[in-house]
Amino acid sequence: MDLYEALYTTRAMRRVSPEPIPSEAVQRMLDAAVRAPSAGNTQNWRFIAVTDPDVRSSLGPLYADAWATLNATVYKGMREAAEVRGDDQTKRIMTSADWLAANFAEVPLIVFAYHRNDADGSSIYPAVWNMMLAARGMGIGCTLTTVLGHFKHDEVAALLEVPADRGWKNAAAIPCGYPLGRWGVATRPPVETVVYADRWGTAPEWTVPEALWSPSGD
Repeated sequence: MDLYEALYTTRAMRRVSPEPIPSEAVQRMLDAAVRAPSAGNTQNWRFIAVTDPDVRSSLGPLYADAWATLNATVYKGMREAAEVRGDDQTKRIMTSADWLAANFAEVPLIVFAYHRNDADGSSIYPAVWNMMLAARGMGIGCTLTTVLGHFKHDEVAALLEVPADRGWKNAAAIPCGYPLGRWGVATRPPVETVVYADRWGTAPEWTVPEALWSPSGD
């Protein structure tokens, strides 16, 4: 797959098939993950690839409860505001997130990314993105979620037998599967609306009115 096709079309895929992912694909995804850079090259990460139906069945209610907590707190009022604004994109995202919460136990692969001795926990995200790009190259969809780490950290750690006294923190849970939706270039505001030149508030001299990669190659 062309590099830019992967970069431009690796979108969040929350609706996925329960079809199992071959072990060879899982190996390639995680091997790509550990090739990523890390702070000071410490590689202070661990990954748990969950495929066992019984473990996934136990994770399902935890994810659903965490999603409900997020909706009652951080996302409170978001749906209603989207209705008032006529914001169809937000409504679609919320609906697909609801689907994931209702079907989490059926997702064939869930990868948990753990880190330690990392002040803000950000060093592991290049590895997570490497994994997601590798998955995209094989037609596997993923989405990065953090609600379990925020709201069910200890319960998940106990379920996955993560050592409680070693300082491991969950950075993300990445559900993976063959997508039920379609790949595509995400709609975004023009890049110059969120980029400054040299100093905050100074617009760049250039503009990019539309995505610089398209499926047609134009």
